[in-house]
Amino acid sequence: MSEIRIPLADRVRPRSLDEFVGQNHILGEGKILSGLIKSQKLISMIFWGPPGCGKTTLAKIIGKLFHTDFYKLSAVSAGVKEVREIITKAEINYQHGKNTILFIDEIHRFNKTQQDSLLHSIENGTLILIGATTENPSFEIIPPLLSRCKVFVLEPLTDEDLKQIIYNSLERDDYLKSIKIEYFDIDYLVSKSNADARVCLNSLEIAIELAKLKSDKIVLDKEILSEALQKRMVDYDKLGEEHYNLISAFIKSIRGSDPDAAVYYLARMLEGGEDPLFIARRMIILAAEDIGNASPNALVIATSTFHACHFVGMPETRIILSQCTIYLASQPKSNASYIAIEKAIEDVRNLPNYSVPLHLRNAPTSLMKQLDYGKDYKYVHDYTEHFSQGNYLPTGLKNKQYYVPTDQGYEKTLKERLSQLWKGKKKY
Repeated sequence: MSEIRIPLADRVRPRSLDEFVGQNHILGEGKILSGLIKSQKLISMIFWGPPGCGKTTLAKIIGKLFHTDFYKLSAVSAGVKEVREIITKAEINYQHGKNTILFIDEIHRFNKTQQDSLLHSIENGTLILIGATTENPSFEIIPPLLSRCKVFVLEPLTDEDLKQIIYNSLERDDYLKSIKIEYFDIDYLVSKSNADARVCLNSLEIAIELAKLKSDKIVLDKEILSEALQKRMVDYDKLGEEHYNLISAFIKSIRGSDPDAAVYYLARMLEGGEDPLFIARRMIILAAEDIGNASPNALVIATSTFHACHFVGMPETRIILSQCTIYLASQPKSNASYIAIEKAIEDVRNLPNYSVPLHLRNAPTSLMKQLDYGKDYKYVHDYTEHFSQGNYLPTGLKNKQYYVPTDQGYEKTLKERLSQLWKGKKKY
């Protein structure tokens, strides 16, 4: 196979730390990973970061710097059998004073049994593990394995990082040096690569081939680059950390009354393939928890949104979700109802089960009537304003107040009414 057929991202992969671009927070002067490498201290580690940020490249560079036997497995296709074969080789190396590195790409895809198979060899130093994952290790890696490894968080590459990687490629790759690019909208390519060096470089190579088909001159304008990029995959995993990150940002943006931010995160989730009904359910909860009686219609609209999404389906559902998102974000906010039930539950769990006052009990039998069930109950509709200052809580909680209405939206009206009704007994 000729080198030209190898993808550009592999052809120009850095072979030393001097060629490596990005991750200065762990590789800069005096930083932890640089210190470990400089002191020749080899430990098991996990690189956690987005696609195309340099996890695999960094692992390979470390393998070369420490002159170890380096093995690479993909957790997608490898199993316990392959791991054990490498452990056997590592044990032989260990007896001869040589280190062995096992690099497992997408280690989050290893199940518990597969991860367990690594523990003993890592513990006794027979094997040095370097794992790469795009998922939060706290969720995907078993605690015993996580405790044996140092986790390094790799950050998304910046636009300047990607530009430097492109410039380096143009200078070092024999094929790229052999052609003349008349025009290159590098800013556009970088902006559409989603901080992924692999996407960036391979799209550049495809764009060059497309441009050659259309003209004798290689012009890498937005049209050509867009065609090469196609529609990039949105960085979203419905079962991973980004799922929780985005729904959290979505809810907090609505709670913070920022409809623009909320709609943005809504779009991120929808483009990533999130279930619209999951989003609608979360908005129902938010309507009660964060808006409540400040705008009672919020719960009605959120519930209607769920049913509408169920009947309509994508892509039109996006419009319904957007309308509801903007409405909820624009409403006055109150969590008074949420706080009230939390306080009440706390008392139910921690205080005695007080008896229901006799006057509030039904008396369907003559015996119950003889025991004063329902005696002296005041039927409010017999009173002015259909209200009577009776005692409804158990004696041990007399005049206890759980609900403290705010001055937001319609809840202010409720506060004024309750304050007038319960004047002298409760402070609304």
